[in-house]
Amino acid sequence: MRIAVGCDHRGFEIKKHILDQLQQLGHEGVDAGPGQCEAVDYPDIAGAVASQVSDGSIDRGILICGTGIGMAIAANKYPGVRAAPCHDDLTAEMSRRHNDLNVLCLSADLLGEKLIHRMIEIWLNTPFEAGRHARRIEKITQQEKNLARPAG
Repeated sequence: MRIAVGCDHRGFEIKKHILDQLQQLGHEGVDAGPGQCEAVDYPDIAGAVASQVSDGSIDRGILICGTGIGMAIAANKYPGVRAAPCHDDLTAEMSRRHNDLNVLCLSADLLGEKLIHRMIEIWLNTPFEAGRHARRIEKITQQEKNLARPAG
């Protein structure tokens, strides 16, 4: 699986560990920036990852900022992106099982490295249940399409 990983300056150190973890798990981690620990605006990085998920050139994305919230807000502006901050094993699992989450947003400030690595492994290995949840995801997709049409 190809997974783009991006962060703001708060998540720079953990991003390196996540890219290593993805490689160890047999995935292709794509570094979406920044290239050095510099102050960056999280919407720019979220857009770099979410646009690739949206156009299908990347399978999934992982975004890291102070809380994960800002990255999720920005990433969800892209069609087909389902991004959310997760904060424990259960939210990581249910985000996949029920919501088919394709962009995992993480907090660099509130989560420890060991928990982050465990959540990523859970998120990567948990399948989407489909069934009644697929109907709900389809409704979200339809809402995106309807909102993208010009009014009139």
